[in-house]
Amino acid sequence: MKRLGFIGLGLMGEPMAKNLVAVGYELTVYDINPQPVKRLVDLGARKASSPKEVAENSDIILTMLPNGPEVKEVVLGKKGVIEGVRRGQILIDMSSIAPLVSQEVAKSLADKGVSTLDAPVSGGVEKAKSGTLAFMVGGEESTFEKCKKILDVMGGSVTLVGDVGAGQTTKLVNQMIVAVNIAVVAEALTFGKTAGVEPEKIFNAIRSGLAGSQCLEDKAPRMLTGNFEPGFRMNLHIKDLSNVFETSRSLHTALPLTAQVMEMMQTIVADGHASVDHGGLALFYEKLNGISLKK
Repeated sequence: MKRLGFIGLGLMGEPMAKNLVAVGYELTVYDINPQPVKRLVDLGARKASSPKEVAENSDIILTMLPNGPEVKEVVLGKKGVIEGVRRGQILIDMSSIAPLVSQEVAKSLADKGVSTLDAPVSGGVEKAKSGTLAFMVGGEESTFEKCKKILDVMGGSVTLVGDVGAGQTTKLVNQMIVAVNIAVVAEALTFGKTAGVEPEKIFNAIRSGLAGSQCLEDKAPRMLTGNFEPGFRMNLHIKDLSNVFETSRSLHTALPLTAQVMEMMQTIVADGHASVDHGGLALFYEKLNGISLKK
């Protein structure tokens, strides 16, 4: 069985790593936070002192990091993955970053004989725990086939969408759709309540029709109870949309709907709610209209 390395044990990374340990993979882990490292070691993983050491003790290295700068530092920086790799290894970066950064990292590793997949995920903490994340993967098909079994442990859907960078582009598309979808759920339910209809009854009436969606199912109940404990934090969604606009500028593509939702999210963060779930877009409408969806 291949030896795996896992770097980045945050809200998403820790349960993903636990799922790999649970099915018997030999795992070497690293994170700047010692607490999740200890929890993984208690389950049978091996602790590494640096990303370089992870690479030295793994055949396939997985990273789950906040953004592009962190990926570049962990992979290409001092005591980074690139200092410990050998020809024939594979890096699977599951972080959500700009496609150009994925391609830059892949090129640097290719010079060392290391193959790369960019494999960002969708589904949040709940699906990370249950091993049912959706993976959008970019890279060579032969590399993908070598790694699919590993990704299947953590995901309910694993799809190769193109070359390196294509996974990140697909994730950005996903985040655009999710952002606009959540915003319109909040907007529409606020409109319904203002018009005198109970939002919970609206939700139950429309959820099985054409307006039904995973966003409606996951986020409307949060809005109706005021439970904005993070499944996916608002500031992380802003990070993803920042990568959308970084990419769209290079492509000269207009994104007016996404831009409007980005402004709404920035307003919520400015009000002190950076760490709420992105379903907290309802807070924007609460402030704007002076009405809460919570009973």
